[in-house]
Amino acid sequence: METKKIAVIGTGNMGAALLRGMLKAHWAKPENLLATHPRESRRAELAQELGIRVSGSNLEGAQFADILVLGIKPQILKKVLTEIAPVITPRTLVVSIAAGVSTKSMEDVLRPGVPVIRSMPNLGVTVGLGATAFCRGQGAREEHAASAKAIFEAVGMAIEVDEYQMDAVTGLSGTGPMYIFQILEGLADAGVKVGLSRHVATQLAMHTVLGSAKMAVETGKHPAMLKDMVTSPGGTAITALHSMERNGLRALLIDAVEAATKRSKELGELQNR
Repeated sequence: METKKIAVIGTGNMGAALLRGMLKAHWAKPENLLATHPRESRRAELAQELGIRVSGSNLEGAQFADILVLGIKPQILKKVLTEIAPVITPRTLVVSIAAGVSTKSMEDVLRPGVPVIRSMPNLGVTVGLGATAFCRGQGAREEHAASAKAIFEAVGMAIEVDEYQMDAVTGLSGTGPMYIFQILEGLADAGVKVGLSRHVATQLAMHTVLGSAKMAVETGKHPAMLKDMVTSPGGTAITALHSMERNGLRALLIDAVEAATKRSKELGELQNR
């Protein structure tokens, strides 16, 4: 990866997080990275923070790159692709993080043989703990998938899926931080209701979620097994579990992921027309 030239077109939160991650993991040298952004003040910020080349020209980024990361909004992706398509050759790997835009719709704009990867990272990439799923287009081979995975593993975990699963990925992990923030707020409110200060309740809720997720990741145990470890006979946990099951927490989460998946499909159909 160190020898690859990587350009990120559109350096918002996700794009900038990927650049930080690649630099931190030493998977790319500063001289081999380029970022683009339309706003001059943002370009100055990025250049000062990251010590990399920053441009206002998408064409310059496309001409520079062996790997081109598209961090732009899905609504303008096709417009930008049309602008830069003439300088993109089959030697360039195109990696999109735009939600809902299919590999085929991007391939239709690019010249034949250009390898395309579609991805769905989530907000966790901004703190190096992202969850990213990606899929290959028709022209992307094993080495292209490995390059994309390396980029996303610089800011968390990454897993390859089939493209038909990408809307489900959006519904689960892409939207997932919102579910957790809502749960955190609810737990903190509950702590306040039973007598804790807002600060104490929030801190306890955040670190409880963080520690529980870390335990699940590091032990590799099924969540049901971990749940059973803390539900002792006649105790507080089993009593709380009964209340959650009676009020449908599990079904509520399933419904939410299903609704978000459906909406992702709808948005994708609009973008791919």
